[in-house]
Amino acid sequence: MISEDPQFYAQGVLNNDRRLIAKTITVIESSLPAHQRLAQTIIDLLLPYAGKAIRLGITGVPGVGKSTFIESLGTMLVKKGHRVAVLAVDPSSKRSGGSVLADKTRMEKLAVEERAFIRPSPSGGTLGGVARKTRETMIVCEAAGFDVVIVETVGVGQSETTVASMVDFFLVLMIAGAGDELQGIKKGILELADAVAVNKADGDNVEKAEFARKQYETALHFLAPSSPNWTPPVLTCSALEMIDIDVIWETVLNHHRTFTQTGELKANRKKQAVDWMWSLVKEGLNDRFYQNPEVKKILPETVKEVENETIASTVAASRLLDLLDNKASN
Repeated sequence: MISEDPQFYAQGVLNNDRRLIAKTITVIESSLPAHQRLAQTIIDLLLPYAGKAIRLGITGVPGVGKSTFIESLGTMLVKKGHRVAVLAVDPSSKRSGGSVLADKTRMEKLAVEERAFIRPSPSGGTLGGVARKTRETMIVCEAAGFDVVIVETVGVGQSETTVASMVDFFLVLMIAGAGDELQGIKKGILELADAVAVNKADGDNVEKAEFARKQYETALHFLAPSSPNWTPPVLTCSALEMIDIDVIWETVLNHHRTFTQTGELKANRKKQAVDWMWSLVKEGLNDRFYQNPEVKKILPETVKEVENETIASTVAASRLLDLLDNKASN
């Protein structure tokens, strides 16, 4: 049963009550208007206690061994005394039949750790909706005392950009020996990377991984770094053999120290918060437009008129938007 008292949830989260952390996230993920209003109040209460974690985004090409990597990194961090939350952004889970839910079974060792928390993304919905809930879930996890939050992209395409816009460090995982190393690698994804790691650098694959590392390093030289204080390194690792996972973590810490000292970390987070606000405004306006009864009434006919070229697109757009102005002035 869902309580209507926001303090009940906020206190439970601050007390690190795992049951109430899960319940709070369930409220956040609910699409019911009453739950959404409740979630907003809870987030407001928790916000002063959030923001102290290292936020790490991870993406990778299919078959790169992302779940194994996250489990190896998470397990290592837990042993070091950290508390780790793993969240997924997957706009495609509705179509893929809940593949994200398998993450918990794929990360069996990490899932049973007392100091770890794994939460798959809500199934279905648009990327914007899933991302909004993931951002709010991050605040909950940070307020509950998790000091490392890992956000994993499961879907493809735009989800990389979305995850990069909510984390401090964005790691792109690659593999060697898959033909042309740069084939299918979007320039845009490499531009987002704070580091690239070639996984599965073990056994007979070590030389291939090193060759791939040099190729990615060359590719990154042609891209302008997003910060004057950081050049994205290209590393190799083996999540399966736990080789150089600590080197990758040290790179994340080094980046965090550098960006804290230069003030970039604070500036980036401020920009992310404002960007998030504007994306919510656009999303809200979009929802209100389509839910407007007057718009619903004339939209099909207006679309037909535009298709038949009986009115110009500019006239149609003005007519529809004027309906929102009329509602606002009434």
